[in-house]
Amino acid sequence: MDSLSLFCTGALLAGGLYWFVCVLGPAEQKGKRAVDLSGGSISAEKVRDNYKQYWSFFRRPKEIETAEKVPDFVDTFYNLVTDIYEWGWGQSFHFSPSIPGKSHRDATRLHEEMAVDLIDVKPGDRILDVGCGVGGPMRAIAAHSQAKVVGITINDYQVNRARMHNKKAGLDSLCEVVCGNFLEMPFQDNSFDGAYSIEATCHAPKLEDVYAEVFRVLKPGSLYVSYEWVTTEKYRADDPEHVEVIQGIERGDALPGLRSYSDIAEAAKKVGFEVVKEKDLAKPPSLPWWTRLKMGRIAYWRNHILVIVLAAIGIAPKGTVDVHDMLFKTADYLTRGGDSGIFSPMHMILLRKPKEAPSKS
Repeated sequence: MDSLSLFCTGALLAGGLYWFVCVLGPAEQKGKRAVDLSGGSISAEKVRDNYKQYWSFFRRPKEIETAEKVPDFVDTFYNLVTDIYEWGWGQSFHFSPSIPGKSHRDATRLHEEMAVDLIDVKPGDRILDVGCGVGGPMRAIAAHSQAKVVGITINDYQVNRARMHNKKAGLDSLCEVVCGNFLEMPFQDNSFDGAYSIEATCHAPKLEDVYAEVFRVLKPGSLYVSYEWVTTEKYRADDPEHVEVIQGIERGDALPGLRSYSDIAEAAKKVGFEVVKEKDLAKPPSLPWWTRLKMGRIAYWRNHILVIVLAAIGIAPKGTVDVHDMLFKTADYLTRGGDSGIFSPMHMILLRKPKEAPSKS
């Protein structure tokens, strides 16, 4: 091969690699790049060990049913998956119904805006994002409502990512991020004008514990809306396939255990909330939320090859391949749960703290 042909071949390969990594890589224009994948707050050489530690929780199931074990369990999970989520999914780590003629990003934003519309806040009100992740919903909600949003996440790496995104979006005056456990929030009683959680309280071992904390920090008369992950009325605990799907979702998403749709309102009432409205937003006429997972299969294989290459040459941590593989398998369980109708990630419940009720201590 002469030097010109060699040069052209090299240039073509380099251009292809750049396109593969930098153009196809980010989930969005300002998102995470494949070459920046990490283990969050975990050092690169310990990612694989932490991945094994994460799976060890499931060999001791009683430990993940206790509140004191769950924070470390969930924190480890989000250190492992945050970069991959942001790279492949975007800055909002949740689902939304498909909307004809709308992109996934637009459908996601509308789903988030609906949450803040439901709690009826005014510009300047102080509201709480319970489990804010890297802050995608927080920024959409702050921009839409002009309310001041305080987000809490247990993962310090997500706090730093969220603050960076808030500043880039010019919304850091409206968005504040705190590192903490939503089972023991560092906020005063009766200090928020409203609150919401989007597919976050599923990480709580007992739903009433996180609901009690939200109740405590809300001002009397204020509203709280939550989009809950649940098993539906179609789920059968005596069906081995149903059990396999639900356990696959739990293990791939750091869940102490999925709750039944019928348990949500009861948990809210137990801590003092009034139930204003309850509806599964995933049911018809809403279009399937899991189509995004089905449509992403080609992208997964492209991304998985890239992760393998980056790990092999030392750019990405070795354990990233294992984590990415776990998330693809989880996506299959989620799709099966959606297709069969036994699982919903958006069982909406709207709650009010009574005006005359004392705060819960």
